[in-house]
Amino acid sequence: FGTGHCLKQLAEAVGEEGKVYGIDISSGMLAISRRRLERAGLWNRVELTCDDATKMPYTDNKFDAVFTSFALELFDLPEIPQVLSEIKRVLKPNGRIGVVSMSKEGGTSILVRSYEWMHEKLPQYVDCRPIYVEQSIKDAGFVIQHKERVSLLGLPGDIVIGTKPIS
Repeated sequence: FGTGHCLKQLAEAVGEEGKVYGIDISSGMLAISRRRLERAGLWNRVELTCDDATKMPYTDNKFDAVFTSFALELFDLPEIPQVLSEIKRVLKPNGRIGVVSMSKEGGTSILVRSYEWMHEKLPQYVDCRPIYVEQSIKDAGFVIQHKERVSLLGLPGDIVIGTKPIS
């Protein structure tokens, strides 16, 4: 959930009867998000957990939807399938996954190659890199419902929505 910008919008969207759950490995991000949500009067609609998204502490089939924004590309490549598998596990049948991420598709520009090089050589400064978003979600067993290509400061990005099959 990072600094909580999306959590705030999601908490507003679910209304007083809804609940938003967030997981982040960083206790610092949790503290920033909590302050943001408290200032907005939305803390009672949110439950945040400081934990590892590759081993989520939630029961199977718990959530109607899971949203991740600029998070998958932070994981090491072998961990991305683990995270998506966990998302699939905690989603209810026919539940939705929404992912916003930097995309490697169509990313042959010098800007994309430079970004990837910086991630490889200077990971303490560039902690993420473009990934194959749609293919990763498909490979995890989701059915793609929508894909949209966007530009993120000149880097390609994808917005992908998928569903967990019923069986």
